[in-house]
Amino acid sequence: MNWATSKSTVSTLDTTLAIVHSLEEKETASIDELAEELDLAPSTVHRHLLTLRKQGYIVKNQEYQLGMRFLTLGGHVQNNHHGYDLAKQKVDQLAAETEERVQFIVEEHGRRYYLYTQTGENAVQTDANLGKQGHLHSSASGKAILAALPDDRVHEIIDEYGLSASTPNTITDQESLFDELEDIRESGVAFNEEESTVGLRAVGTAVCGNDGLPVGALSISGPARRFKGEKFRQELPDLILASANELELKIQFE
Repeated sequence: MNWATSKSTVSTLDTTLAIVHSLEEKETASIDELAEELDLAPSTVHRHLLTLRKQGYIVKNQEYQLGMRFLTLGGHVQNNHHGYDLAKQKVDQLAAETEERVQFIVEEHGRRYYLYTQTGENAVQTDANLGKQGHLHSSASGKAILAALPDDRVHEIIDEYGLSASTPNTITDQESLFDELEDIRESGVAFNEEESTVGLRAVGTAVCGNDGLPVGALSISGPARRFKGEKFRQELPDLILASANELELKIQFE
């Protein structure tokens, strides 16, 4: 796509954001690399980078990279999310109790975002960094959120993003997904059986507000070799359901 000629939005802003997203993916890049990837003139890329650098959003060492001002914005968004402080407390508690990785994710524009994560002593390291986004249908917390949304909204999300496969175990069939969402609505618990990452399993449940819509979702993840049997099917689901219920009550009376 030639970002500079987009007709549906403000083309200069499209170009600026395309450069920002490219730097996010590449971590560092030169003007020529950005120009080639985005099909832009180097002079155009240079002007946008100068503006971003002047405003504190870009830094240049040998190459260009994102600056700390984005961290300021991200921290502001995180801290101002409804229920964040309460969710953080619960995530920390669960991570200490289970000694696994625990996360609180939220949905925005049909995508899942990691709002807060914490690791226990035995947690595996993953790429589930703060702010990371992804599809809802391939994670336990994402499926829990989908199950808490009306069917017409779920259809809108599928129509926009599809059901791509992250692993061979990811659900890519719409009928199968809706069957699983019905199971989640009955039990309150969603499972990720190596659907987002091979070798990783997770248990998740939605956290809903007073209007019945999801504020976010809690999930506990760990290696498939540990997440199995009664622990995976009974102990962790019971624990996360109780934690979500407590969190919902606290949010309700916040």
